[in-house]
Amino acid sequence: MTGNEAIARGAWEAGCHVATAYPGTPSSEILENISRYEEIDSEWSTNEKVALEVASGASIVGARALAAMKHVGLNVAADPLFTMSYIGARGGLVIVTADDPGLFSSQNEQDNRWYALHAKIPMFEPSDSQECKDFTIRAFDLSERFDVPVLLRVTTRICHSKGMTEIGERREVPVKPFERDRKKCVMMPAMAAVRRRLMEDREASLRDLSNDCPCNYIESGADGKIGVISSGVSYQHAKDALSGLGEPVSWLKLGLTYPLPDRLIERFASGVETVYVIEENEPYIENFVRQLGIRCTGRSLLPAAGELNAGIIRRAITGSAAAKPYSVEASPPPRPPVLCPGCSHRGIFFAMSKYRDIAVSSDIGCYTLGVLPPLEVGDATICMGSGVSAGIGFEKALNARTKSCDRADAGRADADAIKKVFGVIGDSTFFHSGITGLIDAVVNGSNMALCILDNRITAMTGHQENPGTGFTIGGDPTVRIDLKSLCTACGVKPENVRMVDPYDLDAAEKAVREAHDATELFVIITTRPCALIKDVARSRANLFCAVDSNLCVMCGMCMRIGCPAISRLDKGVRIERAMCNGCSMCAQLCPKQAISRVGEIDD
Repeated sequence: MTGNEAIARGAWEAGCHVATAYPGTPSSEILENISRYEEIDSEWSTNEKVALEVASGASIVGARALAAMKHVGLNVAADPLFTMSYIGARGGLVIVTADDPGLFSSQNEQDNRWYALHAKIPMFEPSDSQECKDFTIRAFDLSERFDVPVLLRVTTRICHSKGMTEIGERREVPVKPFERDRKKCVMMPAMAAVRRRLMEDREASLRDLSNDCPCNYIESGADGKIGVISSGVSYQHAKDALSGLGEPVSWLKLGLTYPLPDRLIERFASGVETVYVIEENEPYIENFVRQLGIRCTGRSLLPAAGELNAGIIRRAITGSAAAKPYSVEASPPPRPPVLCPGCSHRGIFFAMSKYRDIAVSSDIGCYTLGVLPPLEVGDATICMGSGVSAGIGFEKALNARTKSCDRADAGRADADAIKKVFGVIGDSTFFHSGITGLIDAVVNGSNMALCILDNRITAMTGHQENPGTGFTIGGDPTVRIDLKSLCTACGVKPENVRMVDPYDLDAAEKAVREAHDATELFVIITTRPCALIKDVARSRANLFCAVDSNLCVMCGMCMRIGCPAISRLDKGVRIERAMCNGCSMCAQLCPKQAISRVGEIDD
């Protein structure tokens, strides 16, 4: 099993009743696998805050519940996380945070182990798929035993690596009868103050547990000169790196990493001469070890950013790299991320690229890729939802700049360089956290232009359903939220909303021109599903564009949309049939009509 599959299996075996998530790499497959267990009521939530609140509500009533998200998703869910630490968990409540050392698919590399410390909730860190399953079960049990939410922290390498996993049967845990307890569950200040004091007592008990927990153990005795303290995937890398050193190495393997086991660490350190703390990103364990008065080495030798591997660790500890079993002289060609052939976002980005007097606030997901050449649309990407709200900030700053230039002639040309602010956001991200930004824009009189790129799926994380697709996580039909109606309900004037097929370049350019010239808040909604959705790809399988070499003059216009299916050769332009889905945007750009679409759409 992969780690994500094993977590799903562990939730099922633990008797979980409710599971929620917002998709985000590397966590997405957790809920996809949980949804296959019919005993668990699963949902894709609109965002991580909602996911944790749904799971928290289920826990308060007495059901076992799990909420899964990537590391930055826990930022969104931090509000309920900290309060649920006060309230506790009648039914076991497990929160999975999937961190991304190395930034494989994330905008930052934050280390979410600190959330456990600040929220004062216990945290497990599995090192392989077997522990992913086992620790998930332990987390539910610990949650109910101590009346506390439990954080299960994994990383990309644990989520996606496979390992042999011994599985068991489901343990049916009945949902507890509902008991009304307002002093415990209603966090008014006076009640929260009482719960705060109880948290301190709970933490002391958890510290005692951590020192005796079987997830924290000394390996190879305590007779080695070198002692290594590690957890998670770093433990696996360290074992590979330091095997066969020629002198014994003692290991302190940590699986329950909050609270950290102070007495166990002191006992381990007293039996070795040199202590190394091997961990990725922040010196979370190292700082604690130093606070105990123990001399140790860690961050001073290891990189502060990126993933660890056996070679990095071996060089850091011994000064020599691990022997390579084989080497490959050839280097793989660079593969920068690009919009897919036939991507429905390309048309609107191309239309926007024609304007040099716009500033574009982009968002997380496929639409971030518009910033790459040759389109080069996008001036900032912060986080989910910022495509709207940061755009409002763009506009406010530019307005302030214009006013200051009105008071002084100097710099007027600079202020006049940007005429319009555009925001770009996807459908799933708009439902996630863009709606509140749009309401802010309406209420505060913004005249920005917002482009909602609706490709009818949550694309970059693996094609999960969202409120705009019309299906649940299990594939059951449900209400499909209409984006135009939603925008007008938020206060956007109906006449200022345009629905556009982005494959139609003339229509896209007309809509962008109207948005550019508008003096009020203007919304463009593109209406073309992702080209990689199975049914869409199947219906266009026999559709492609071809180049007539007799008509092609090598002008390069077709290259301006940045489609990876198009390549420019010495003797002409070539369109790779296997990649092309016949969107025909290149044909619309060709001044010599040298490109034509071949085939028919299979309805």
